[in-house]
Amino acid sequence: MVGPAAPERIAAVVRGELLDGAHPVGTRFREEDLAERFDVGRHTVRSALRLLAERGLLLHERHRGAVVAPLSRARIDEIFDYRKVLELGALRMALDRGADLTPVHAEVERLDALAERTPRPSWRKLTEVHGAIHRAIVAAAGNAHVLDSYHRCEDEVRLLQAFVRPDFDAAAMAAIHRRLVVKLGLDGETATDALTEDIDRTGRAALLTALHRAEESAHRLGR
Repeated sequence: MVGPAAPERIAAVVRGELLDGAHPVGTRFREEDLAERFDVGRHTVRSALRLLAERGLLLHERHRGAVVAPLSRARIDEIFDYRKVLELGALRMALDRGADLTPVHAEVERLDALAERTPRPSWRKLTEVHGAIHRAIVAAAGNAHVLDSYHRCEDEVRLLQAFVRPDFDAAAMAAIHRRLVVKLGLDGETATDALTEDIDRTGRAALLTALHRAEESAHRLGR
């Protein structure tokens, strides 16, 4: 008998694969294939795919099922504009209330330790630790509603980062965030400028470069 947690279990497995970059853009998830793989009914699979679509990991197309959505300028801008509103707003709130940023420092130290211990950690682990740094910034605002809103974009941000995997490793990511966390401890304008630069000039710009690279590759292949 299929337990009530079966959709969540299947979604967790597929989520891990997506965050590892195991399913390239355009991959279509067929309900019958997943039902056979996990030995469950198609209704259970459908519920699992719906959970993944709600987290921004899959695009559900009516009558066509779930697919790994392609990278686009509109998608990049939408998710990074959302991040900027939440992260910068949360940082300003944290600075105004004199919040303790020690948890942010602790997450940067964890990224440093990961880079030293494992030069090439799994991409899923690297993006998990990277995401924890930015989550700690948002959490410093002390506002549960803001943090809950941020949770809604975290998986999609990590999925988008799979496109920049060739451009970053643990050491580079750790160095970027060591510089960021130092500036977060300075005056408010310096802190918000540093976070803006990290989101726009590091994150968004890297994705736009990856998009340009993918478009040029498709053009050369005559697609």
